[in-house]
Amino acid sequence: MTTFAELLLNGVSIGAVYALIALGFVIIFKASEVVNFAHASLLLAGGFIVAELHPRIGFWAALAAGIAAAALLGALIEFCVIRRSKAASHSVLAIVTIGVDIVLVTELTRRIGTDVLAMGDPWGSRVVHLGPVSIAQTRVVALVVAAALITTFLLAFKYTGWGVAMRAAAEDGETAALMGVRLSRVSLSAWAVAGALAAVAALFLAVFPTPGLDRTTASAAMKAFPAAILGGLDSTTGALVGGLIVGVTESLATGYQSELSFLGRGIGDVAPFLVMIVILLVRPAGLLGTRELTRV
Repeated sequence: MTTFAELLLNGVSIGAVYALIALGFVIIFKASEVVNFAHASLLLAGGFIVAELHPRIGFWAALAAGIAAAALLGALIEFCVIRRSKAASHSVLAIVTIGVDIVLVTELTRRIGTDVLAMGDPWGSRVVHLGPVSIAQTRVVALVVAAALITTFLLAFKYTGWGVAMRAAAEDGETAALMGVRLSRVSLSAWAVAGALAAVAALFLAVFPTPGLDRTTASAAMKAFPAAILGGLDSTTGALVGGLIVGVTESLATGYQSELSFLGRGIGDVAPFLVMIVILLVRPAGLLGTRELTRV
């Protein structure tokens, strides 16, 4: 029972981090209807900046710089690539983001090489004991920070002018533009916010018990992609639900790997995608996604 509780708690904490990444996918999709496959490069760029700068300017300043750099990179992709593209199809723009991701990740992995970069975080390898259950302090901090950021975003999405503009653009872009909503600003801010969230997620994916940031860290963004899809690509609440499902599924499948050996090794990495397939077979729009209705 203790093992199950530890795996569940770890799954919830890492799921909250996945939810941050999934929220980035959802924000961009709601603002521009583009599936951003360059999200992995935003995540890796933010983490790389933190790892490179913390020995010189300290952890907190480096973290702020990493978040700002990832937000700026996201805004630049939107301004220089997505906005300038003459492609009318959102599917084509999604493919364009794959090209952007390949270019950026290739350059970042070239700079990282075979090194494993420390993030310089103040939590170290300390462990928190909750009765018989033990969990890394970084996991607790990740859960608290992710919960705070997601709550802040959901409140801003509901009660601020930016959130109203975002919802109007997602509901009907043409009507929103006629009502005075500047879609270009909404899209630019969405890419910047998604980049900032990716940088925060990169930090918690690369601290203890993970040894540090390396070239494989970007693949975590692809683990969060099922979270965005199974929650519903146009649902911010769905991103949270999807992230938690993916995190808990991955943690339990990895923890009980020996009992699931008949399914082969590495089931923890595959399990979230299996869950995504099963859910999409039942609910093609995701758990909380908007169903498209056709009047006949």
